[in-house]
Amino acid sequence: MLIQKIRKSSKAKAYLALLTTSIVWGTTWVFSKAAVMEMPALQMAAIRQLIAGLAMVCFFIFYKKLPLPSAREFSWLFLMSILLFVIANGFSTWGVTFISSGLGALIGTLYPLSVVLIEAVFYKQKNIPPLTIFGLVLGIFGVGLVLYENAFVNADKHYGWGLLLSVIAMLSWSFGSVFLARTKQTLNPYYSLGWQMLISSVMLYAMSLLFSQHISFSQISLKTWGIIVYLATFGSIIAFVAFLYTLKKLPQAIATLYAYINPIVAMFIGAWLLGENLNRYILGGAFITILGVFLVNYSIRKARKTIVPHSPEQ
Repeated sequence: MLIQKIRKSSKAKAYLALLTTSIVWGTTWVFSKAAVMEMPALQMAAIRQLIAGLAMVCFFIFYKKLPLPSAREFSWLFLMSILLFVIANGFSTWGVTFISSGLGALIGTLYPLSVVLIEAVFYKQKNIPPLTIFGLVLGIFGVGLVLYENAFVNADKHYGWGLLLSVIAMLSWSFGSVFLARTKQTLNPYYSLGWQMLISSVMLYAMSLLFSQHISFSQISLKTWGIIVYLATFGSIIAFVAFLYTLKKLPQAIATLYAYINPIVAMFIGAWLLGENLNRYILGGAFITILGVFLVNYSIRKARKTIVPHSPEQ
């Protein structure tokens, strides 16, 4: 009886964590857009990851008494920090300087589609199910519809540059996800996350100086500092911890539902707070894209189950 209560309590916490991830990561696109309207994107991303990374690393070193990573582990952390935080997070933050937060979130949602292509091209995976191909086409068509609609209301001359940065960021997250799935690490995942953020903050700050994306701290308004603190605490710590918790406690099919909710949250909150364009064509394109991503994920899970059955916890 006690074990059943514990299991129910654990599952309830996991669903609460999933809800937290879904909503918070949707809002981070909007708040990132609001921040980069007042300060350079790379500098903002660097400060955000520095705050979050320092907090997590210090917690595990001084409270949990974990040792420093080995040289081999540091080399792995360095690579993952480049893929997942310098390029994926840094470039996506830079990208929303020129495109809407909703569009940035929608492009980010395409990563399962690019993972399929990466697996097929670099790991010679053949026999892609027809449903997967249909999902790929559907997802690309949906994003194309949103891009087409946004092109007529976006006055920024660097709109194309923003799209390119966002696509590169999405691809980097995809490569990082594939690499992460194919390597085994004994590091505590939360501790590892902290180090990746900390390492990336140094590189992002160097890049902000290199690309002249830098202002003095005195020029950063109190409102923007508040946004950075929100992004660091909720976006980089709480949401990531919640996501890792859901992966441990819920089946992967459920734990990854956040990916379908994020862009919708970003679009509605972006329209509400920032006045971003939102009409039936953009919503329709977003729905088609999310449906395509869902079909790709569903077909992949179905194919894997027919080859190697596994429990929902794996």
